[in-house]
Amino acid sequence: MLATALARFPRLTLQSSATPLELLPRLSAELGRPVYCKRDDTTSLALGGNKVRKLEYLVAAALADGADTLVTAGAIQSNHVRQTAAVAAQQGLGCVALLENPIATADPGYLHGGNRLLLELFGAEVSAVAALDDPVSQLETAAERLRQQGRKPWVIPIGGSSALGALGYVRAGLELDAQLHELQLQPAAVILASGSAGTQAGLDLAFHQLRPELPVIGVTVSRTEAEQLPKVALLRQQLAGLLGVALPEDPPQLRDGYFGPCYGEPN
Repeated sequence: MLATALARFPRLTLQSSATPLELLPRLSAELGRPVYCKRDDTTSLALGGNKVRKLEYLVAAALADGADTLVTAGAIQSNHVRQTAAVAAQQGLGCVALLENPIATADPGYLHGGNRLLLELFGAEVSAVAALDDPVSQLETAAERLRQQGRKPWVIPIGGSSALGALGYVRAGLELDAQLHELQLQPAAVILASGSAGTQAGLDLAFHQLRPELPVIGVTVSRTEAEQLPKVALLRQQLAGLLGVALPEDPPQLRDGYFGPCYGEPN
């Protein structure tokens, strides 16, 4: 049922094969139990990362709408913005990126190297903002400016985390479930980083359908559990509505003991 529901949505294939599920032998030995890692850092677009799965659905929708420019936002070194700019270049689209400096650093490596340098190479139009304190409004303002110029923008939310983008991690859940079956594994939990909430919402909903006994636990990267819980819960609800599947009764599971005072800073 889940695969059938997912097949209704157009997908731009950016990752044609399953990412590996690898045993981590040293960590397994340290913990006294097998630990596996789903290697979504090995996706093939622009140095890899989990945003590729979300962009497959988001950019497919943008192309279907006749968009000529993708508009998104994030930190100066955002992996999401880097991959959005990369797929825009691949598809012959423009890309406008609103960037903030969340750690208020003057380090030239942070300001000009890494992902920020790649944005230049991908041809993205960068606009610095003091803070992404109202990203929905800020992205819409940028899109309206482009419309006034005669362009056809399509807004991609921070982290690609909308119900449409989270379809990518429903698909990842189906992929991971097949790998678990192939390896005859019965894991105790799926544990992942939880930031913009789309990865957790998609996996949580998928495993509610596929393996309801398997908990999906998000480790927050930028918020307390109390702050993150409504974000994941709302996105999961929207995703269930989009797919037409049952919404889990239990709230999403989160742990908040590992994030620092600002995303990217040590605790």
